[in-house]
Amino acid sequence: MDKSVIDSILKDDISRRESEVVNKVSDENRKLIADLLKEANKHIGKPYRHGMKGPNAFDCSGFTSYVYKQFGYSISPASRIQINDGERVDRKELRKGDLVFFTSRSSGKNVGHVGIVVDADNETGKFSFIHASIKGVRINECEGYYENRYVGACRIIND
Repeated sequence: MDKSVIDSILKDDISRRESEVVNKVSDENRKLIADLLKEANKHIGKPYRHGMKGPNAFDCSGFTSYVYKQFGYSISPASRIQINDGERVDRKELRKGDLVFFTSRSSGKNVGHVGIVVDADNETGKFSFIHASIKGVRINECEGYYENRYVGACRIIND
């Protein structure tokens, strides 16, 4: 192997190890996040209604604030403010329970939509999220429409 191949392998290994340290979660928080996602999943299929904060109908930020409130977290009821309610997280450092933000058809380049990460592959940057869309509460992959509108992420539950 030449030096560039070895350098690339080392760089990848260091990056992977740093990511593992950043994404290390205490057992207590791992259970909290699992319970949070269980609560979020209870609402799959509930209708979208602009301005609604649950529990019978939700808009996107109403959904995320409602779910987090069930576990004692008070986050803003507005998606454009929720992005500042937690610690910013790089897309390749996402973990379950993080909030992910997107533009919407009416928000221009600003935050207009939010969801909760259900699963993330930090090597590829792919993730799925649960959210209140115009089709109701559902889980989507970040691809197509959402991929093109991804803005960023934040972490509410920190170790």
